[in-house]
Amino acid sequence: MGRSSDARNKILTAAQSLIELRGYSALGVAEICKAAGVPKGSFYYFFESKEALALTVIDEHWAAQRRDWTGVLAGDGKPLERLRRLFEVTEAAQRAGQQSCGTVSGCLFGNLTLELSNQAEAIRVRLQEIFDAQVGMVEAVIAEARDRGEVDVANTREAARSVVAQLEGQVLFAKLFNNTSHLDVLWANCLALLGARIRQEVPAAS
Repeated sequence: MGRSSDARNKILTAAQSLIELRGYSALGVAEICKAAGVPKGSFYYFFESKEALALTVIDEHWAAQRRDWTGVLAGDGKPLERLRRLFEVTEAAQRAGQQSCGTVSGCLFGNLTLELSNQAEAIRVRLQEIFDAQVGMVEAVIAEARDRGEVDVANTREAARSVVAQLEGQVLFAKLFNNTSHLDVLWANCLALLGARIRQEVPAAS
């Protein structure tokens, strides 16, 4: 009983929610199982340790985020329009999270990087791979914008790293102050980082 894909999904969902709200280190297996509504034996049937669970949560979250990022960055529109859309999607997700639970949850990957990068080597390596993949996705868009003469960057890889770092940093501030208005400057800062040569119209407030 409980040893089913449904039980596994319940554990993953509960773990992600708890990690986003409280962090990883303070959580125990018993608390995760209680939140998931499954017996403790089911946990060890699917996961050999809490770290193994965390790695799976990270992978599941990245699979979903990568689909979203791909849909936005490889979609229709000019490169800078697509990059701006990525920021808009990120801001919308943080606002939705705040409305749902009352607090800005921040970025799961950024939160775990701050908490565990010096404690859990396997998690640190996986997070490095994910951030490198994000940088690569953003770099492709920046390279396209440079080819169109819309940005002025000497090194597209480093420019992309700066953009991702800025995105993570502003999300961190939004979480710290529990205020999504810290995300309002994302696009203006991005244009400055990239030395944008075109004027971007700011949509009127609804």
